[in-house]
Amino acid sequence: MTTTEQTGTGTGTDVGTDVGTDVAGDTPVDADTWWTHLGEDGPEADEALARLHGLLLRASRHQVWRLRDLLNGASASQIDDLAQQAADDAMVAVLRKLATFEGRSRFTTWAYKFAILHAGVAVRGQAWREREVPLPDSVTLADTGPSPAQISEATHLAQAVHEAIATQLTPYQRRVVLALLVESVPIDVLADCLGTTRNALYKALHDARQRLRHALVASGHLAAPLNGSPS
Repeated sequence: MTTTEQTGTGTGTDVGTDVGTDVAGDTPVDADTWWTHLGEDGPEADEALARLHGLLLRASRHQVWRLRDLLNGASASQIDDLAQQAADDAMVAVLRKLATFEGRSRFTTWAYKFAILHAGVAVRGQAWREREVPLPDSVTLADTGPSPAQISEATHLAQAVHEAIATQLTPYQRRVVLALLVESVPIDVLADCLGTTRNALYKALHDARQRLRHALVASGHLAAPLNGSPS
């Protein structure tokens, strides 16, 4: 990977080459063991921490800069601040998960993914910071279709979905479904807004979909699965 990106500091740096030297080199997976000193004490541990943070910062700067169009003209210093925040958060996550690293890939490849994830979270959080997160309790029907028959069919289905959302879901499930699926609120932004976790929202969304499917099968708008259980 040799893509050259401009960092949030306003200078050009070959992020792909810098990170790729660690991530995609020809060295065997277990040849570079600097990371084994993480969690220890002493100079080698300090050097390993500094090296890890440098890797994560390069990766997060690359990802934040790639997603900069979501930030509505953020300055170079703001972009770099987000990259620093993402790198710091990624470093905490890597150290917390260090014991789960199984050596199936290079350590730097494994760690790199944490920086990419946290950079995306930081950018989406910043992009939605000045926006109101919509949490509607009901959905507005849209009457569209190229033919009267299709309009009628779509309207009946939309009405069935509308009724199922209104009657079969809990208020919490209804807010989660409408925010994620109708308003397209990023799941990490919604989790922060509601004071919960991504996994909890995934679970709520899964349960809500199950309830909606049951309701639509019962009303004849969806075919029952072959095993006879609308799951």
